[in-house]
Amino acid sequence: MSGTKTINYKGVTIFYMDFSNAKSREEIKKVMDESISYIRTKEKNSVVALTNMTDMFFNNDIRNDFQEFLKGNKPYIKISSVFGMSGLARFLFNSLMKVTGRDVRSFEKMEDAQEFLVKNA
Repeated sequence: MSGTKTINYKGVTIFYMDFSNAKSREEIKKVMDESISYIRTKEKNSVVALTNMTDMFFNNDIRNDFQEFLKGNKPYIKISSVFGMSGLARFLFNSLMKVTGRDVRSFEKMEDAQEFLVKNA
């Protein structure tokens, strides 16, 4: 189920954004709005973020939404990773990283993405 929450992994508080199985722009924007409400109220350069994009619908409109979302969150994010992307989503994600100037690492599995955050937070 898509949504957001904070999780504790090996003593690090991680803001978890779950876009998994989101099949519409409306579902995705709902998670984005929840995320903005959390992220943009925190101190700058303080949020450790993890994003699940497993089986998420992706198109150019959603790419544009993510571009604005990532740019707006940039000042607040200390470190971020994503997992579960494939095909078109990975291609669009890579182009988003170039456009937004963000450095979000991509992993196949959630555990690998979490380990990266813990080691670099």
